This record gives sequence, C-alpha cells and structure tokens, in this order.
Amino acid sequence: MNLATRYLGLNLRNPIVVGASPFSDRVDAACALQDAGAAAIVMRSLFEEQIDYEQKALVHHVETAADSNAEASSYFPRFEEYQLAPDQYLKQIERLKGSLTIPVIASLNGVRPGGWTAYARKFEAAGADAIELNLYQLVTDPELSADEAEADVLETVRRVATSVKIPVAVKISAFHTALPQYCLALEHAGASGVVVFNRFYQPDFNLEEMEVEPQLKLSDSSELLLRLRWLAILSPHMKGSLGATGGVHTAEDTVKTILAGAHAVQLVSVLLKNGPGYVSTLLAGLQRWMADHNYESVEEMRGALNLKRCPDPAALERANYQRILQSWKV
Repeated sequence: MNLATRYLGLNLRNPIVVGASPFSDRVDAACALQDAGAAAIVMRSLFEEQIDYEQKALVHHVETAADSNAEASSYFPRFEEYQLAPDQYLKQIERLKGSLTIPVIASLNGVRPGGWTAYARKFEAAGADAIELNLYQLVTDPELSADEAEADVLETVRRVATSVKIPVAVKISAFHTALPQYCLALEHAGASGVVVFNRFYQPDFNLEEMEVEPQLKLSDSSELLLRLRWLAILSPHMKGSLGATGGVHTAEDTVKTILAGAHAVQLVSVLLKNGPGYVSTLLAGLQRWMADHNYESVEEMRGALNLKRCPDPAALERANYQRILQSWKV
C-alpha cells in the first residue's frame, strides 16, 4: 500500500503534515512527530510586525510595527512576547534541518507588500524546504475594496515567489467572493499550492471589564465541512497542490480530506490534545480504510469525491442547500 504523496513539489512519505504550531519550537518534539510518521512539519509563523519592529530598531526608530499611531501599536504583542525573534527563527530552521529528515516548511505571516517579504530569502538560505505564506487579513476599512485587498495579496505572493527557488504555499481564508478565480490568480502569481483555510480566532466580550477578550479554542471535526466543500470545488481546477488545515481529528477526517482533493492534511489541534504519537494512529486508520475499500495508493483515492464529474457544480451546491433546508420539520 502506497501512502506517498507529492505536495509543493516535495515527495512526502504520506499526506500527514504537522501544521504551524508550537511543536516546531522544540527539536525533540519535532523528532517525536517524525518518529510517529509525520511527513513534514510547518513552523509557527514569523510575523510582518516582528520584522518591521526589528528593522525600525536597527535605524534607532524603536516603535511597534503595527502603526505609527500609539493606540494601534498597543494592540500588538510586545516584541519579547513573540516566541521566536527573527534571528532565532532562522537558527531554529537550521536546528530542525540538522535533526530531521522530513521537509521543514517555514511560515511567513503578513498582510500587505513590504520589506518583510525579503525574509523569504533568509528562510531559503537557512535551509527551509518550502515557505507557507500565511496571509491573515480581516478587512475592516469600508474604503478598501475587495479588488484592492486581493491585489495586495497577489503582489505579496508575487514578491515572495519570485525571490526564492523553493516552493511557496499560500494559506488563505474562506472569505472571498469568487474563491476559485482567486486561487487560480494565486497560482498565476507564483504560488505552488494553496492551503485552506486560515482559522479566524473569534474574540469575545468581557462584560465586567467592558473589553474585547481574545480566546483560543482548538478545532473539532465540525470545522472540516467547510474545507471539504471547497476542496471538492477547487481540486479539479488547480494545477498546484492543495493542503487542508482545520478540523482533521480522526482517520475518517483524513480520508474525507484526501477524497475531496487534498494532497496534504495538516494537523495541529488533535496533536495538542493527544500528543505526537497520535500521528501513527491516524496513519493506521488511513491504511485500514484503504484496505477495506480496495485502494492501493493515496494518489488513486485523491479527488474521488471532488466535483470534476459534475456538469454544473453551482447548481449542485444550490440544490444541496435547498434540500437541507427542506429536511427540517417541526
């Protein structure tokens, strides 16, 4: 049985990739994941704001990188709160590459084009096998159009992809009007693959302090449904790789994600809950399902449930929407 897959031009022994997380901060944790069967690891993100802060400090204009406005600057973590400073991040790439045989994917997180994108070349020089460009943006400015926001993203992708020889994946949100066209535009800008989807961490209100209160909740399998839907829509049209992140917690989740069209399945929350050894549990479950359903390889099963054979995907999606609503009775 062949579990091998090709993701971002990298030959992986199986589709299980450890997503951006604290696991990459410790070499021993990363090694434990590799020993359990993980095929690659994505490092936690280095942020645009960290890089800008450091660059400003070097020219003796020390201020947080968020904005020249003091109040806006106060929203961001202090420089020392980030787990890895830019120089430490590069050294961690080197340490991981020195201890692992699986690919190490560095992560660069930003919003708009700028000097911070030059760090992609430093990632490459430090030994990273690929870069995951995490474009976490929630548009709050009513003067900023969707076209302008997406143009900034495409320019950022173009700058990063043309500056390095290693592959670049783009991790995106689901909040785009015409997602298939947008993903094709990302490929045209130089992306070797797209990762769906960024999880937007929803803050709550603290009613006693009358403040917005950040909160972190790990994912569960219910979040996978959005990914499955869009993987099935996107996979017939994408030339590059598709990665999925968010909501994969069981072997069945893994199977569904591959059937929808993913080349790689990223895990984070389930590993934070169950530890690195859970990778081997998922791989064993994947192999059992493949044996029971007569699949000889992951490549054979990939995309078996996408919309390639559907003559009118839009009509199918709308029909399913109406059918679900009609199923409710009181």
